[in-house]
Amino acid sequence: MTPAALSGLDLLATAVMLVDEKQKVHYMNPAAENLFELSSANVAGLMLGEVFDDSGVLAAAVDYARANNCSYTEHDLALGVAGHRLHLSCTVTPVGLEQSQRGENFLLEFRHIEQQLRIAREERMLDQSQANRELIRNLAHEIKNPLGGIRGAAQLLDRELERPSLHEYTQVIMKEADRLQSLMDRLLTPHRLPRPAQVNLHEVLERVRSVILAEYPGIKIRRDYDTSLPSLTGDKEQLIQTVLNIVRNAAQALTGKGSSLPAGKAEIVLRTRIARQVTLARRRFRHALALEICDNGPGIAEDIRERVFYPLVSGRDDGSGLGLTLAQNFISQHHGTITFESEPGNTCFTILLPVNDKDEGGRMRDEAGK
Repeated sequence: MTPAALSGLDLLATAVMLVDEKQKVHYMNPAAENLFELSSANVAGLMLGEVFDDSGVLAAAVDYARANNCSYTEHDLALGVAGHRLHLSCTVTPVGLEQSQRGENFLLEFRHIEQQLRIAREERMLDQSQANRELIRNLAHEIKNPLGGIRGAAQLLDRELERPSLHEYTQVIMKEADRLQSLMDRLLTPHRLPRPAQVNLHEVLERVRSVILAEYPGIKIRRDYDTSLPSLTGDKEQLIQTVLNIVRNAAQALTGKGSSLPAGKAEIVLRTRIARQVTLARRRFRHALALEICDNGPGIAEDIRERVFYPLVSGRDDGSGLGLTLAQNFISQHHGTITFESEPGNTCFTILLPVNDKDEGGRMRDEAGK
């Protein structure tokens, strides 16, 4: 390629690398330097296998483009470089040469595929959420009927017992039946349809904040709000319950046995932002409300991270394992997503809720009226 053509590649936002037929690197543009955290001057003259770990798939893509004299795209490419691992797509394109040069050159264009991976992960979580709802509904209906019979029989037996000391046992049966009945009601609750109305997300957060501060006075809750956020269309009670479940889990982790934080250092952060151009529930939205709920507790145990949204999975011995399942179900009904990242000292749940055109229009009218 001519020097002028190479200088034009410097302006591209796409990461580009130029290699010859022997897969020796001749050039990287600034975007590629940023992506791989390497200098073009240091990489020039090295073979692809010397630049990247596990470069076999990339080398095969170059060989295919060379053998068939055509462009070829590898959609799922994992490369180790500079101590970290990148998931990319790469398009290999044969390019023309100056007459003084021999052999062939190939232009390698790299793009992040984290977005595609995230969308696929969200779709899997959506399918999982639907399966969870069906499982919960079927299980709860199967349990509720015999449970009512057990309680009724215990109540009749309690009336017939003559020895007062025996009433203790029937009371245990009835209390446990009531507890299980309450559990079944909670399992069935998310199956009612949302009751949509205009909701201010910060009002939801303030309600939850006041409840948690009353329950856990030793915890600090820090607010980091974007006050310009528009309202959204949703079920306020379901959103309050969702946020309350997550924040309460965080508070319990901060005050539980696994926490080693000194007094006054336990903290939960409520952060709101606007997210742009996001895909939620297989639909593209111009804007979404992003809510982050972070804490500095011990983190979620690694052995349950993949199952944390499953029903009856809990990191606490006395936990019901329903809080996050209900939260995911509620958010799914709002066509949003809920994800998390966790390590000791930093656990952060992220909720994305779509802002539809009606909500956007309302915000624009409000701003115009100011």
